[in-house]
Amino acid sequence: MSRPLRIAHVAPVAMALPPAGSGSVELMTWLLTEGLVARGHDVTLFATANSTTSARLHALYDRGYVENPDMWPWELYEMLNVAAAVERADEFDIIHYEAAYYPMSLAFARLCRAPLVQTLHHAPSKGEVALWSRYPEIPFVAISQEQARLLHGVTIAGVVLHGIDTDSFAFRDTPDDYVLFLGRFTDGKGVRQAIEIARATGHRLVLAAPEDDYYHQHVKPHVDGTSVVYAGEVDHAGKVALFGGAKALLYPVQSGEPFGLVLAEAMACGTPVAAIDRGAVREVVDDGLTGLIFADEAAMTAGLARTFDLDRRAVRARAVARFGVARMVDEYVAVYERLAAGRRL
Repeated sequence: MSRPLRIAHVAPVAMALPPAGSGSVELMTWLLTEGLVARGHDVTLFATANSTTSARLHALYDRGYVENPDMWPWELYEMLNVAAAVERADEFDIIHYEAAYYPMSLAFARLCRAPLVQTLHHAPSKGEVALWSRYPEIPFVAISQEQARLLHGVTIAGVVLHGIDTDSFAFRDTPDDYVLFLGRFTDGKGVRQAIEIARATGHRLVLAAPEDDYYHQHVKPHVDGTSVVYAGEVDHAGKVALFGGAKALLYPVQSGEPFGLVLAEAMACGTPVAAIDRGAVREVVDDGLTGLIFADEAAMTAGLARTFDLDRRAVRARAVARFGVARMVDEYVAVYERLAAGRRL
């Protein structure tokens, strides 16, 4: 298109953008927003009032529902944030909703006077997709080919892997003597398997994530401060320090994920990853270059030491080449332009 795009970018209203701690959806939304503004596009960000952005900010709420438990049910607050963008549809060439849990934007899509596209940030179930496929013409942007496969039955306007601000992830050539697990404490993330693998291989394990019920029930009993250390929830600087100091990131994921942001972030610090072959792992990890991919926990236990031999400079270089924000922005703009031009996808 010959002119800058007028873009409504609708964020979740769980917390401020950029997030102070954990919040991968909010981080991706913020990075894309800032990248679009830097390219000269006219962006309005629909987010909480305590967000920081170079775009125009449209805020219905002072803060998000993670910070304010009185915002209940949270789905209603989220839906009204989407509605605020749809009500201004004549002002935009494209409206893009970042769906942390499910694309409630579908309910507005046939009523909206501007193209409305959604990015989903989790692996959907068959039942969810069956419901969404009642709107087969409404476009989604998938965050991996794996997610696009799961979204069979809806229109995929494009596949755009996440990008990260690689300049903010410092490279470290010589790590400390520990392996790292960084991610939410759930069965699906594989934290218990990470503990077992570290214990079986004799490596000190550092855990970093917010405390929750799962942590207290299943993880805390293993934390002794020596062989298993809990670092708590860390901010960006703390995360970078932990990634850089790790000999490897352990990613023994039990439920396939549609991307795996921590993989790209670790690699941007030069830290190789040891990952179980589930979900989109093979789209993110270059097996034998940026990490090693294993069939199961037994194979990871047997082969973990080989991960430490990978060239950390090569890991960093590949991460920068594949996961920079500029690439993500380019690919989203291409999707926006096709949709705004009214092409059939």
